[in-house]
Amino acid sequence: MLSTDKTSSSLVRSIVLGAAGYSGAELAVILARNPYFQLVGAYASAGRAAEPFSALYPRYKQQLDIMVQPWTDELVAGLTGKVEVAFLALPHEASEAVTPLLLAQGIDVVDLSGAFRLKQSALYPQYYGYQHQHPELLAEAVYSLMEWQTEPLPRLISVPGCYPTACSLALLPLIKAGLVADGCIPVINATSGVSGAGRKAALNTSFCEVGLNAYGFFKHRHRPEIEQNLGRKVVFTPHLGNFKRGILATSVVTLKTGVTPEQVTAAFHQAYAGKPLVRLVSHSPNVADVAGTPYCDIHWQQDGEQLVVVSAIDNLLKGAAAQAMQAANVRFGKPETAGLFAGVAHE
Repeated sequence: MLSTDKTSSSLVRSIVLGAAGYSGAELAVILARNPYFQLVGAYASAGRAAEPFSALYPRYKQQLDIMVQPWTDELVAGLTGKVEVAFLALPHEASEAVTPLLLAQGIDVVDLSGAFRLKQSALYPQYYGYQHQHPELLAEAVYSLMEWQTEPLPRLISVPGCYPTACSLALLPLIKAGLVADGCIPVINATSGVSGAGRKAALNTSFCEVGLNAYGFFKHRHRPEIEQNLGRKVVFTPHLGNFKRGILATSVVTLKTGVTPEQVTAAFHQAYAGKPLVRLVSHSPNVADVAGTPYCDIHWQQDGEQLVVVSAIDNLLKGAAAQAMQAANVRFGKPETAGLFAGVAHE
């Protein structure tokens, strides 16, 4: 039984907004099994009736039966002193609207949406389709790509997107080591399973309708996030694949003249030494190997100045809920991987 009834005063009392969706549900399960956190509330949109979590996700019957309640902003005042951190698995505009209310009540926010990822508010109308109403919070939020996290984590944490996580983890070791040719524009092709589109039914993401197709040419909202992370322009083309969960990203770069395979290998090993959730593998990754895990698997192949890096993650875990938990663990001084492995002590 995944327990939400943990009574120790040292536990971090937590709620999930958006617990009916895929990423929010993963978070609820992770929090319930994290020995350092207590899940004290789970919420869905205001129009829904209250129902047990296990009614939404029957595989958790007799494991996690917390009630998922409809959320209204009027509930915020009643959380003061009862909740330390709120995880938001909400649409971007909804996250942006509720975050100031939670912060004002002394509640930390770990946001899984794109509401606070981009530092330039002017990019939101172009890539997210709305005008950012709280640009002051963009400067306050810290972007938590955890393997490259150097700043102390504040009260507002912005969790990276799924595509940017896979792509950035693949390319940052090379860029930070100065191995990529000046002027090189990385070319990234990445394929996601249908769960990346969320749980709400739509014809174009129906499993019976999806084959394999590219979309979002040059205008996908994750492109400026990847460029912000890498510090350079990219050509990013996402694809939708006929599988449930996972992302496979193939990134191609031109190296500086004379860069050796030994230098490339050293860059990856130095970057991820002691990073428990990145696995450098000797074969091209498979989404089947990371589905249901918090890992990012990375492999590379070099031919002269050309380098191909392949990375694979579970879009709902390393690309969302697991990275949110990883950040919250660090924020509250807990073991980084607490709660991320069912029945296995990796802390």
